Amino acid sequence: MSKKSAALEYHSTGRKGKIEVTPTKPCQTAQDLSLAYSPGVAEPCLAIEQNPDDAYLYTAKGNLVAVVSNGTAVLGLGNIGALAGKPVMEGKGVLFKRFADVDVFDIELNSEDPDEIIRAVQMLEPTFGGINLEDIKAPECFYIEEELKKTMNIPVFHDDQHGTAIISAAGLINALLLVDKKIEEVKLVVNGAGAAAIACANLVVSLGLKLENLVMCDTKGVIYKGRTEGMNKYKERFAVDTAMRTLADAAVGCDVIFGLSSKGAITPEMVRTMALNPIIFAMANPDPEITPEEAHKVRGDVLIATGRSDYPNQVNNVLGFPFIFRGALDVRATIINEEMKKAAVVALAELAREECPESVCRAYGNVKFSFGRDYIIPKPFDPRALLRVAPAIAKAAMDSGVARQPIADMDKYVETLESLQGKSKETLRMIINKAKSDPKSVVFPEGENEKILRAAQVLIDQGIAKPILLGNEAKIRCTMKQLDIDLNGATIIDPGSSEKSAPYADELFRLRHRKGLTLSESHRLMSRKSRTHFGCMMVRQGDADALLAGIDANYADTIKPALQVIGKQEGLSSVHGLYMMVFKKGIFFLADTTVCIEPTAEELAETAILTAQKARMLEIEPSVAMLSISNFGSVRHPQADRVRKAVEIVKRREPGLAIDGEMQADTAVVAEILKTSFPFSTLKQPANVLIFPDLTSGNICYKLLHQLGGADAIGPILMGMNKPVHILQLGDDVMDIVNMAAIAVVDAQSNQDN
Repeated sequence: MSKKSAALEYHSTGRKGKIEVTPTKPCQTAQDLSLAYSPGVAEPCLAIEQNPDDAYLYTAKGNLVAVVSNGTAVLGLGNIGALAGKPVMEGKGVLFKRFADVDVFDIELNSEDPDEIIRAVQMLEPTFGGINLEDIKAPECFYIEEELKKTMNIPVFHDDQHGTAIISAAGLINALLLVDKKIEEVKLVVNGAGAAAIACANLVVSLGLKLENLVMCDTKGVIYKGRTEGMNKYKERFAVDTAMRTLADAAVGCDVIFGLSSKGAITPEMVRTMALNPIIFAMANPDPEITPEEAHKVRGDVLIATGRSDYPNQVNNVLGFPFIFRGALDVRATIINEEMKKAAVVALAELAREECPESVCRAYGNVKFSFGRDYIIPKPFDPRALLRVAPAIAKAAMDSGVARQPIADMDKYVETLESLQGKSKETLRMIINKAKSDPKSVVFPEGENEKILRAAQVLIDQGIAKPILLGNEAKIRCTMKQLDIDLNGATIIDPGSSEKSAPYADELFRLRHRKGLTLSESHRLMSRKSRTHFGCMMVRQGDADALLAGIDANYADTIKPALQVIGKQEGLSSVHGLYMMVFKKGIFFLADTTVCIEPTAEELAETAILTAQKARMLEIEPSVAMLSISNFGSVRHPQADRVRKAVEIVKRREPGLAIDGEMQADTAVVAEILKTSFPFSTLKQPANVLIFPDLTSGNICYKLLHQLGGADAIGPILMGMNKPVHILQLGDDVMDIVNMAAIAVVDAQSNQDN
């Protein structure tokens, strides 16, 4: 689908928008209600009346930030108004929560009067622990922030200014190290004179750049002494006594250019005239002032950063504001001052110079990052950013005397921050990025299905997989046109007219002629009757790397052709089914949930071993519980005996695997039960792999967890096939298909390595 359609669908599917309010206390009983509201709520109210600081103890104030905007300078969209800017503010809230577990209410104010905005924000102080000003145009944003910082006793931070300034300053420190230049000696040109540009200029001057070595340009050209057109008091500080009048004039001999303007503002000729080892931060979004390709074509010694994620050295504000507010909130800072901003700069600069962990490299497609010209700024998904920046902010607030609740034990504080970093969504992202590192071809037998086509667009756009769509080409292209989809990069094959149909049919007949299949039926299956058979034969013959099917069919009709054509791995008694259940705080692997109805002990053992292998493939160390109605012999029953025998088989075959059973489900997942009631168990931590004694219990459990427990269910994932085959469900949405395709690609990568 087009980017426009994809964006609109993302925001409108299911619950509208991107945020919701979730209670943090139980409210299920009359007692709960009496505590949450009347009469119990009176007690914290009275306590706060006596001691206002108790609001941080009894309410969410201490972890609540208001993202405030009037929509006058939204992203690259300009003055679109408060209401139209709301999706951006919601998005800001998502980033606060995702990266630093900070809760946000977005506040859109329908006014362009700075004094009205100031008064409105001042009245919010009882509710919030901090204020993030966003997308307010210059110069009004400077005045608004200044007045609020003077009059409010909670942190006020205009991210458009200071977030960009902090990240770019961290990158500049490292860039200067690499080219062996000192900040006190370099000449810097800032192209742009809006909120971010002024803040960037102020911050680099506070870090040591000489004011007389800085030239600022706006749409009228160089800001020079005596100029009157388009001036204000914020620009006036950077007016220089010079004969230069254009950006091209200013670029001659300069060491650094900061671009905070518009696409194409920096020309190749300007780059050519810069000093040796020039540094360019082309931060215009979505298109930089000059692309790295254009700059490197002119100069081999240029070091360049942009605001784009598809280029090295991305200046991304998400490296700043979530962690800055996290640290400020945790010490109840009254302000975010210069000392705190400088601390964030230093923390980010130092982080980029550290050895980048493998987990971060994997998250970006196994690209190896090491400090150098293409890595001067940490990556947004680097989990260490929270652990470096937030403590640096907290310490700077304490050292500068603006922390009302200093942290006594900084090491323990870092441990607390680590506990905020849930692993479930990171695992999904890791799977997708692992797929992107080496995309494989995935064949979709239901290539005419609208959801499949939409998913194929995502797979192509994100570089996850190379889709092969089976179906009537005219019908597929007609649907693509209706959906405004451009599947440039996908392969469309009509089995009815494919030259592969005949040889595929002959091979199928060879495989199945002693199992009731006639040659004529084989040809009908391949040419018209079963696209699933055709897709499976593509995988068998190496014409596709993996197959994903089932969106229009029931499970049995999809798995049967796969077993007939591709077959199970040699030595296995069966194939097995797995679901990944993704919770907020972790991932559980549930098996067998889809294939073996009444498994034997041998089949249970196979299920356990294959599921553990799958967990390790996804870089999760398995702790396996073999579930039953019995806890270690408490119930004598043939089913419990079968599970116990399966445990013995696994321990013989995989002695290094953490596995135990038979055990009940609560025993498997509750550490206290394992520790106190069954201290002899070989499981030293709760299980994350749950093997069910039969299909009935496994199937019921995963569906209840999905519908009632709030878990995302990813699957069914087939295990034990000769080549990667996975099954979709009738109700799967586009992102379910994308996630399953990513898993299929990772399977194909693993299959290739074996």
